[in-house]
Amino acid sequence: MAVGQQPPEQYTVPQLARIFHQFPHVNVSMHKINNTFNPTSPVYGESLGILGSVPAALLILTLLVLLVYLVTRCCDRKPRHRRSIALLKCCLAILAILCCCAVAVGLYGNDDVHNGLVQLIAAAKNIDGSIMAVRNQTDTINQTLTRKVSEDLLALKDLLDAPVTNKTILGMAYHVYDLIKFNESIVVNRTNDIRRPLGISLAPAIELVEKIELYRWPVTMAVLSALLILCVVLLVGVARHSRCALITFSVFGLFAVITSWLMASIYLAGSVALGDLCVAPDEYISRAAPSPLAAEVFSYYTHCENARTNPFTQKLLIAKQSVDNMRRNLEDMKRLAFMLINPQQLQPRFSSLLNDIIFVDNKLTSLTTFLDCKPLHKQYVHAAKSLCHFGLFGLTLMLLASVASGFLFTVLVWVDSHTWIYIRKRNDYHQVNEQDPYLPPSAASQAIAARTLRGQGSYPPTAPPLNPNAHGNHTIKQPLLLTPPPPSYATAVTARARQMHESMSKGGGLNGSGIGDHKSSQHNQQTSGRADHRAGLGDQPGQYATLSKQCKTLESSDFY
Repeated sequence: MAVGQQPPEQYTVPQLARIFHQFPHVNVSMHKINNTFNPTSPVYGESLGILGSVPAALLILTLLVLLVYLVTRCCDRKPRHRRSIALLKCCLAILAILCCCAVAVGLYGNDDVHNGLVQLIAAAKNIDGSIMAVRNQTDTINQTLTRKVSEDLLALKDLLDAPVTNKTILGMAYHVYDLIKFNESIVVNRTNDIRRPLGISLAPAIELVEKIELYRWPVTMAVLSALLILCVVLLVGVARHSRCALITFSVFGLFAVITSWLMASIYLAGSVALGDLCVAPDEYISRAAPSPLAAEVFSYYTHCENARTNPFTQKLLIAKQSVDNMRRNLEDMKRLAFMLINPQQLQPRFSSLLNDIIFVDNKLTSLTTFLDCKPLHKQYVHAAKSLCHFGLFGLTLMLLASVASGFLFTVLVWVDSHTWIYIRKRNDYHQVNEQDPYLPPSAASQAIAARTLRGQGSYPPTAPPLNPNAHGNHTIKQPLLLTPPPPSYATAVTARARQMHESMSKGGGLNGSGIGDHKSSQHNQQTSGRADHRAGLGDQPGQYATLSKQCKTLESSDFY
């Protein structure tokens, strides 16, 4: 490393990764297993499944508790004091606001996870691009040597096969030709050795992660937004004292509880797995290498602590030395061939060979730059930080938010179910007390009907009672009756008066016999009035008395 040159930035393990890495990893028989990240191991996957089943067990327990509570409260009809219902509504509002805050934390964590994955994909694409550039360089070198250089050498050999006079010089030219072919094979082999450990492609993994994130992020946003809307429905129900809104939340709140705990199960297993990976990502990459040489190469790029540990340095030096040997051998062969054949015939072939060798030398120099660890190491550190710092932090927030919202939704469903049971629907009309305090209990309903009919004008006006003891002067002795007579009584009185008028008209007016008849009629009318009065009191079921005892019966003179 040059003096004053800054060492490359190294990856640091986040504290969250250490915490999740310490979680117990057990199998079905509850024995501890190795907590090293190994997604291909079924035992390791089994341990993650057991960790993820802990929130699922809490979900089952929560549903059982809610079921028992709802069964005990479904038939409870005891009235509650308004203050207790107001206190329950206040608790619902506070818990709903806290639940909204928890869901909002989940949305923030989801955004962090999305940003971390986007940065990871970008860094992975840069790494894959660098690897692809190395493969392209090696392919170009090999194709140049195996096609163009080999074809020119073969054409040059065909020219040397022509009959010549100096066999010694021809033998020396063939020997140089063999040296050029030997150095060519060395360069091809060394470039293949460089290409072989880097013969991996990250494109399938990148495409898979992009496809998963394409659906994961909007689906998670939609689910968390639905939970927020459910909390808003609860707040509206509490504010408007809406029993319908509270019942709606009670029903959909169960789905919210299930969704929260299931997301917590997924996030817990994912957080532990990501924590195991982020503790030592370089070790996992080395273990996943297809060969020991590839593991050495991956370790070089993930650490990049010392340029002397470059596994390609020796191969590059051998390849460049072989190219230099080819150039010198080509000059020797050119000198010998010009002694045997006309130079104008050989010059185009030697010029093409020299240009191809120079081109290969330049490609090897640029390949040295591509194989430097600093650019790839920088992208590796950026990818690791994006996944293990931003991604793991966001996933932890989502885990905490899911657990908190699971508990809060459970309490909200419990309190909400306890509240809407005691909320009665408001009536839009005023109930009338059927028991009138001013009438006997048995006649209260009839009094209501009588007042209704009187308000509609169904009764004729009632004449004031007359006093017969005032020598022909009819004076008012009592005020009008508070309750008018029923229609049946008025009709009966009118019919009797008409009958008396007709009988008196037939009898000749008010004569002596008529006076007696009038007195007899007056006596009969008083008797009939008392009978009708008694009938109004008790003979007709469902009716009540409307005449006062001091009312005077009508006389014949009242009709003239």
